[in-house]
Amino acid sequence: MSLPSTLAGSAVAILLMALVTYLTRAGGVFVMSRLPIGPRVERFINAMAGSVLVAVITPMAIQGDWGARLALLATLTVMLASHKTLAAISAGIATAALWRLVA
Repeated sequence: MSLPSTLAGSAVAILLMALVTYLTRAGGVFVMSRLPIGPRVERFINAMAGSVLVAVITPMAIQGDWGARLALLATLTVMLASHKTLAAISAGIATAALWRLVA
């Protein structure tokens, strides 16, 4: 499928992407409302959340600059010490910003 690169084509592309996003989310809610959540399903969901997080962070740690690596380290340190997500995210952002300001 090819859309013209006009205002109408852009609007159609945005609407199609919004529809696909909505159907994906609604489909997940629909499936999970009919699936009994037992211990096995709960373990699967918890493991999947962790694996997605690792899949997002690993390329940043390997291919990123030192600002990204130090931000990951700061985030991990604050999260392990305080168990507060907002504080850990703030520490990571501040570390990356300070590194890039200095370097």
